Amino acid sequence: MDWQILEQTTDPLPVFHDWLKEAGTTEPNDPNAAALATATRHGEPSVRMVLVKKVDENGFCFYTNEASRKGRELTANPRAALCFHWKTLRRQVRVEGPVVELPAADAEEYFHSRSRMSQLGAAVSRQSQPLESRRRLEELVEQYGEEHPGEIPRPEYWKGYAIQPERIELWMDGEYRLHNRFLYVREGAAWTRQRLFP
Repeated sequence: MDWQILEQTTDPLPVFHDWLKEAGTTEPNDPNAAALATATRHGEPSVRMVLVKKVDENGFCFYTNEASRKGRELTANPRAALCFHWKTLRRQVRVEGPVVELPAADAEEYFHSRSRMSQLGAAVSRQSQPLESRRRLEELVEQYGEEHPGEIPRPEYWKGYAIQPERIELWMDGEYRLHNRFLYVREGAAWTRQRLFP
């Protein structure tokens, strides 16, 4: 899809899905990885990579430990931004909006779709807290696995979140850094589109 088509596009979400699908064939690892920016109540920012597991009527959905730094910041200041960067395709997508917690059933379903070791790791991790050694982490995983030989219970603090997009920017690389940027702003059920200077 080239920029001329974007000039006629009134809804950025189908374009995002097309780009993500294309990235699945060109990016060597995790095409659904995005930089997630959050901030404290006082506006102090932080950013890290997350995997966006789905984009649906809830928004751009990801999962994390509520007690982690990003979880605490989302509780204090429930707004966030995402940036997908597909270097091979020379494209970016930026997303901004309020964040809502996904239903517990959604988090439960996704948690148990993961590998057993991933579930164990999530269950024992005191995410973002100091850890004395790698060996201590491995001991916690081993111990918890022995205590739960069957299904691993999802910790209450392991939750799903969705960014409900209010602004989406589609960015395409341009020759001589004359990039093509299209900003979509949600107004009710529709989007307005505006081309931006590179």
